[in-house]
Amino acid sequence: MPGSAKVLAGTDVRRLLRHVGRSRYPPRNRVIVLLSFKAGLRAAEIAGLSWPMVLKPGGGVGSQLNVASSIAKGGRRRTVPLHPDLKSQLISLHRLQDYPTSGPVICSERGAHFTPRGIVNWFAAIYAETGLEGCSSHSGRRTFITQTARLLAKAGGSLRDVQELAGHRALSTTERYIEGDRDAQRKLVRLL
Repeated sequence: MPGSAKVLAGTDVRRLLRHVGRSRYPPRNRVIVLLSFKAGLRAAEIAGLSWPMVLKPGGGVGSQLNVASSIAKGGRRRTVPLHPDLKSQLISLHRLQDYPTSGPVICSERGAHFTPRGIVNWFAAIYAETGLEGCSSHSGRRTFITQTARLLAKAGGSLRDVQELAGHRALSTTERYIEGDRDAQRKLVRLL
């Protein structure tokens, strides 16, 4: 169930990024973390993401991810605007990989796509190494959905926008991902 994955605070995400920055494959690993936390991708989507889904027609990194139906759960393709931090890291990874136009964005040591299970295991190891308990590969996605829902008023959006970014068929599914905030609830009641 999505509710079982812990929603992380910004300080925890920065801690993860610092940790993977000292790992064996820092550029790739930063992109994995950011695809989860800044684009809300599932493990299978991270594993299956290929360069044509990221690149614009001219060959450079575009302004959005085009999550193809072939990797999206239930075949629900979607477009996710790129967060500036993710775009920057994708540009670095693209350059490091010598500007590929095809193939996996996230490569294993052998240059092949990661498997979804490989991404799940990768996140489990990173969370164990950093001492973050209650987290799973779904924590980034749940954090992304919760944060986008909390920022709706500032962006002038609706829950339908969050639903589309998440690639959910039903709004009720999106709602299950969103963690409540007791402080915000108290402030809301005081504003009545």
